[in-house]
Amino acid sequence: MASLSRGRTIIQQNLKITQLGKRGQIDEAIRVFNGITHPNTVTYNSMISAYAKNGRIINARKLFDKMQSKNLISWNTMINGYLFNGQVDKACELFDKMPQRDHFTYALMITCYARSGELEKARDVFESLPDRSNIACWNAMITGYAKAGRLDDARKMFDGMPAKNLVSWNSMLSGYTQNGEMQFGLKFFEDMEEKDVVSWNLLLGGFIEVGDLDSAKEVFAKFPSPNVVSWVTMLSGFARYGMILEAEMIFDQIPEKNEVAWNAMLAAYVQNEKIDMAASLFNRMSQRSAVAYTTMIDGYCRVGKLKEARDLLDQMPYKNVGARTAMISGYIQNNIMDKARWIFDRTATRDVVCWNTMIVGYAQCGRIDEAFGLFGKMEPKSIVVWNTMIAGYAQVGQMEKALEICKNMGERNVISWNSLISGYTQNGFYVDALKYFIKMTRDGKKPDHSTFASTLSSCSNLAAEHIGKQLHQAAIKTGYVENLSVCNALIIMYAKCGKIFDAEKMFEDVDNADVISWNSMLAGYALNGYGQEAVKLFQEMEDKEVVPDEVTFVSVLSACKHAGLSDAGANLFEHMTRKYSITPSCERYACMVDLLGRAGRLEEAFLLIKDMKENVTVEMWGSLFGACRMHNNIKIAGCAIEKLLELEPHTSTNLVVLSNMYAELGRWGDVERVRETMKKSGTGRLPGCSWVEDRNQLLVFLCGDTSVQSVENSNMLFTLTAQMMDMGHMPAMTSFCLDSDN
Repeated sequence: MASLSRGRTIIQQNLKITQLGKRGQIDEAIRVFNGITHPNTVTYNSMISAYAKNGRIINARKLFDKMQSKNLISWNTMINGYLFNGQVDKACELFDKMPQRDHFTYALMITCYARSGELEKARDVFESLPDRSNIACWNAMITGYAKAGRLDDARKMFDGMPAKNLVSWNSMLSGYTQNGEMQFGLKFFEDMEEKDVVSWNLLLGGFIEVGDLDSAKEVFAKFPSPNVVSWVTMLSGFARYGMILEAEMIFDQIPEKNEVAWNAMLAAYVQNEKIDMAASLFNRMSQRSAVAYTTMIDGYCRVGKLKEARDLLDQMPYKNVGARTAMISGYIQNNIMDKARWIFDRTATRDVVCWNTMIVGYAQCGRIDEAFGLFGKMEPKSIVVWNTMIAGYAQVGQMEKALEICKNMGERNVISWNSLISGYTQNGFYVDALKYFIKMTRDGKKPDHSTFASTLSSCSNLAAEHIGKQLHQAAIKTGYVENLSVCNALIIMYAKCGKIFDAEKMFEDVDNADVISWNSMLAGYALNGYGQEAVKLFQEMEDKEVVPDEVTFVSVLSACKHAGLSDAGANLFEHMTRKYSITPSCERYACMVDLLGRAGRLEEAFLLIKDMKENVTVEMWGSLFGACRMHNNIKIAGCAIEKLLELEPHTSTNLVVLSNMYAELGRWGDVERVRETMKKSGTGRLPGCSWVEDRNQLLVFLCGDTSVQSVENSNMLFTLTAQMMDMGHMPAMTSFCLDSDN
């Protein structure tokens, strides 16, 4: 009897460990585990699962290695733990060591590879199956293909199955609904001989996901026996699109409201920032789970009520990691980093999300050293924090460290490569951006819309038309040419390469042009000297009631500037302030100064700067100085150069230009005086840098560089010079000898 009693006790304790693990009460689960005198294999398996589900995968592995007697479930549980925590490489390593495998093991590994996007490896595992009769492995492959958007492959797998069960049908249906293919999804659903509540919920969720609430209502009305998931799906759908009254009506109609339903309504209020309604509902809840507390804390943080959020956290009977993380996130959103760190340091059991939140917070506010300090302590490191560190270093311009982080990653995903490529582009390393785009494709990762947008931006700044066209073709093949950010990048790429008609065609093909699309086309006209076209496009933009922003006006003013339309530019300058109440930025003032200066209206430009009194930038004085050079106005040039030397004491370029101006007037004493000023200040001329796209290669060379590549480039330069002369351009020879060293 004692033995039977002990058996019942250990079964109950094993069950309790499992339940505590599912609820996130890992410390309590550990206490129960440590209290068992004679743990059996099931005990160990339960504790391994609890550790894994709560992000403590290292503890799970230590316990697994400590086990004297492992069964097949032990191995599968550990592999599943790695899968749950996104550690595909560790799961594979364990898979290779297994003394025996069952169909569940193979299905796990297929799922493991599929979730990480390595579908070819998943297929290899599938092909290595000793027996193809197990439906679970087929279903895992269908799910993998479907989640990757490869619906044709998923359908081929589905059609080729020796036998199908309802899970197979639902897996394929899920593929259609998750990818927004609702026409195919509805047809497939109608063809299903057997349907269960999961089938109906998949169709319902699919329509909500694409925003077709009318179809979702029709499906829900026909639903034979909706469960709480069905009701919550409808409720959450209405809430997502701001239809809070409809969400309340659904909530009131739910026949048996369980914890999930109450939490869904609470989340609906929070998502729509109805915090008072959320608080009222929270107070009505007879049982408040950790999820409810966490949702409410998040709600208070969203609307900036940090004191109320903190008070609620302090009131929680059991402060789980989710609630603490919500509070940390709230402090980070309000840039109160020290309080966020205080809670983080006092969170005994941190999961991946908690670590990610704190590290991302530091990185986003520029405290990259503190982010790196936590990054070094996090084990295992999630791919999110690896990517965060790449983006963080890129954000502060430390591309060498960003690259080092990227190289040290075990497994890079598309976001990893995008963070690196975007970093190079944003920091002006355009050739490196293109180089790592090529490495990304060689690594087997397919570019997405973000990749194309960043890489096209680099092409724009290099005027690499041929490479840009290749990227355009790749975007067409992959379907990303439909993405608005890619379209906008293509417009500006063609414009910067001088292909204004191609840019216009891209702009005309955009279905839902946003203000960035209009700005890109306006900037294109500005870059290519099409002032009248820019003014006309701006008028068309106003006619279509697209609200311009600061960038819009800078682009139009720039176009007027390059085309010499000083009156039109001046009118626009007043128009933007009068009609749109946009306070002119420093960039817009600089543009206006340049516009007036180019038109020879130097006194007006000078007065415009003087009237500003403060926030006068180098660009403004530089524009005025350049205009003085163009119109040979030594008097105002002298005033401008004094201000430039105050703002940029170590820059020689302006002094060289002033020297040239004096030389052209024969004032050699002033030339000598400027040269002496340069020597005393220790300024020297930075070598000019140019690049030429030749035979699908970007060749970069410096002024005075006598390397082989530059000598070869000289042939290209002679060709370019000849073409310019054929078009009527004659090089200026007046200051050919006036280098600062001669």
